[in-house]
Amino acid sequence: MPETRFLFSVDLEDVRTMIPDGARYTERVPAQVARYAELLARHDARCTFFTVGDVARRYPSLVRDLAAAGHEIACHGSDHVPLDRLDRATFRADLERNLADLAAAGAGRVTGFRAPVHSLVPRTAWAWEVLAELGLRYSSSVLPARHPLYGWPGFARTATRTEAGVWELPLTLAGLPGLDVPFAGGVYLRVLPFALVRACFDRERGQGRAVVGYAHPFDIDTGQERFVHPELGGRRLYHRLMYWNRGGMLGRIERLIERGAGVVRYGDYVAGLAGGERSRAA
Repeated sequence: MPETRFLFSVDLEDVRTMIPDGARYTERVPAQVARYAELLARHDARCTFFTVGDVARRYPSLVRDLAAAGHEIACHGSDHVPLDRLDRATFRADLERNLADLAAAGAGRVTGFRAPVHSLVPRTAWAWEVLAELGLRYSSSVLPARHPLYGWPGFARTATRTEAGVWELPLTLAGLPGLDVPFAGGVYLRVLPFALVRACFDRERGQGRAVVGYAHPFDIDTGQERFVHPELGGRRLYHRLMYWNRGGMLGRIERLIERGAGVVRYGDYVAGLAGGERSRAA
């Protein structure tokens, strides 16, 4: 059976910047990113790092080294502000700053974007037009199901070319009753039974579909101080889950790769989609 195309990515952000007086906590991002990079290097794999402008401004050498190693650098907002807190003009300014900071850090050509907190929903769909105006080719910002934070039930569950010409790569969901969650992403990849995660990967492989997933630096950080993460508010269960099985996350990713999950950069995958469209048009 052919390998599963695994669009693995790291949302390269620093949660300390999103909480009051976060600077009092220990710097954690560079060390955790190095662990992801080492794992990927062992398997000769390169992924996409959706990078917040603030991280590029503070750690330009980190971004430059990732790009030099062959990883793709993409946008994740200048300061990790969800789309529904912006309008078209402020989003454009935010994205322009994000692009400028990535360029200054040596990111190379940037063609992709992920909305903070997957906040691309019907009321913020104007974002695709702004992405197109600034020359970006794809987004991976939609969680196509109901979700306590942001979700777009009814959105297509496979790569979709929007009217703006930008490809949207929605997160891949488990599609199970009561458990329609992105099984290959963040907290879900950490806490779901691994047998279930494996079965979902096998299903997508059998259907010839790619798996779109993500992780964060904090997802593997067992030494991070305890604090309430941004966007969680008073949700105690989510707060507990934010720290659950961080020590097992890298091992899960490695096991998936060893089972045939071939890591693919998002930009490469989109280039293949665009090439297929041209072939069909011809």
